[in-house]
Amino acid sequence: MFLPVIMAGGSGSRLWPLSRHLYPKQFLALTGERTLLQDTVIRLEGLGAESPLLICNEEHRFLAADQMRAIDKEQATILLEPVGRNTAPAIALAALLATQQGQDPLLLVLAADHFIQDVARFQEAIRAAVPLAKQGKLVTFGIVPSRPETGYGYIKRGGEIGAGFAVSRFEEKPDRETAESYLATGEYYWNSGIFMFRASRYLEELKRHNPEMVAACDRAISNTQTDMHFVRIDAEAFKACPADSIDYAVMEKTSDAVVVPLDARWSDIGSWSALWEVQEQNADGNAFRGDVISIGSKNNLVHAEGRLVAVIGVEDLIVVETKDAVLIAHKDQVQKVKDVVEQIKSDGRHEHLNHRQVYRPWGHYDSIDFGERDQVKRITVKPGAKLSVQMHHHRAEHWIVVRGTAKVHKGKETILLTENQSTYIPLGEIHALENPGKIDLELIEVQSGSYLGEDDIVRFEDRYGRS
Repeated sequence: MFLPVIMAGGSGSRLWPLSRHLYPKQFLALTGERTLLQDTVIRLEGLGAESPLLICNEEHRFLAADQMRAIDKEQATILLEPVGRNTAPAIALAALLATQQGQDPLLLVLAADHFIQDVARFQEAIRAAVPLAKQGKLVTFGIVPSRPETGYGYIKRGGEIGAGFAVSRFEEKPDRETAESYLATGEYYWNSGIFMFRASRYLEELKRHNPEMVAACDRAISNTQTDMHFVRIDAEAFKACPADSIDYAVMEKTSDAVVVPLDARWSDIGSWSALWEVQEQNADGNAFRGDVISIGSKNNLVHAEGRLVAVIGVEDLIVVETKDAVLIAHKDQVQKVKDVVEQIKSDGRHEHLNHRQVYRPWGHYDSIDFGERDQVKRITVKPGAKLSVQMHHHRAEHWIVVRGTAKVHKGKETILLTENQSTYIPLGEIHALENPGKIDLELIEVQSGSYLGEDDIVRFEDRYGRS
């Protein structure tokens, strides 16, 4: 029926400290048990969609693959962007890739970080858009507004066309008075950033308005390399591509833009206050996740990851506790979270990059303690996974198994360790760690040495292509 193209790039800094550069919001479970990316894929079930094409950054590739595997969608193709060039070139890459084998599918372009509560209405709108896209129209989905929102762009509708309307014009984010006037007319929709069109029609319109962009993307996609689930393009060719959004590059210029209304309780979860609005709230208007005690507090969002958080006599606050950072903000000030992230960067800190618990293709590790010449990590290795064959110039390591079985390669020796057993890896020793069992392997790693940075790794062999 159509090929879903899911845009899974972006850093989501407005949801710091949960969202980090190397673990952004689309990979987080913010509204339920599944992540936003997983929900984006699953809400397509029943529509007859093809296996999805994900577009994400190189540094997020293993997150994307793991999350697809967890929902039995590991056949998904993951197209890796070497650099960000906004949405118009990314969609062009998807369209060119989709037409390489002589096919010309309909593309349904979705953001990986949107929340849509009413899946039935969402699917109804998608089905209504298909005939329009087959006629050569470039369909965008306009969210039926529920309030005079100043944080979204707007689409004004024109005359009726099938299940939608011709796009009269796009409007930038308005001030409050203008947004209220839009709402009063009933002719405006929020710009959702969801699209449907035939691949060739998108390329045709993009070539008409920005031929340099299509040429650069064509050069980039003509030299692809496939690695596991990943498709890599020519990095140098793509770096030369102009950057622009699909709205500016195509949708505001084409005469074939059509808007289909979408009334399905949609949110882009662009801030902590937006997340509070869509989360389940108690009788006092509080949205809690984790270990939280509330006394006389109302209309708060409290997210506790590892510790008990108590709130007393407060209202309209955002409180987010993680292992390495705590955010406390008033709900009407949450747009300034991006300023905090910029301050962290300018101070040379690292809390914007990653969590204390860092995910790798083989599992994850948590840096639970560190000093000037020592560091303690709790390492979890998935069943059947293996870390790279490596060595360190500046540190030695002591491994103590606390759960499961470890297969340890050091030098020419291979040993098996079970719970409460340990081994020592001298500085400069070539070694590798593997989980041969059926359950997670957990061990405590004690590092000691003059330099303990993650870049003190020389990889000789790696099944994940990092050597």
